[in-house]
Amino acid sequence: MAETIKVDIPHKLGRAAARQRIDEGFAKLRQDMLGGMVKFDDVWTGDHLDFKARVMGQTVTGRLDIEDDHVHVEVDLPMFLASIADKLRGRLKKEGQILLEKK
Repeated sequence: MAETIKVDIPHKLGRAAARQRIDEGFAKLRQDMLGGMVKFDDVWTGDHLDFKARVMGQTVTGRLDIEDDHVHVEVDLPMFLASIADKLRGRLKKEGQILLEKK
């Protein structure tokens, strides 16, 4: 059965700085995947991001909303990846916190 991962990642950056960091993170992700077999699409609408990754016949979709003090992320995993949802949730939260740490 498919599963949706939901994660809230706190930040102290403000919306504009958080969006810039996330945008840069997604740009790096796209660049890292260019040589691979992953097709990655993302579209911003204000402070809302819709994204989709396709690899080996599997599609992962997600949504991200930037708030003043946190980022809310939801990722829909296909059945093939649902068994590792907890591991992916932890990694998403950890990597998101690193990305949004104040520097």
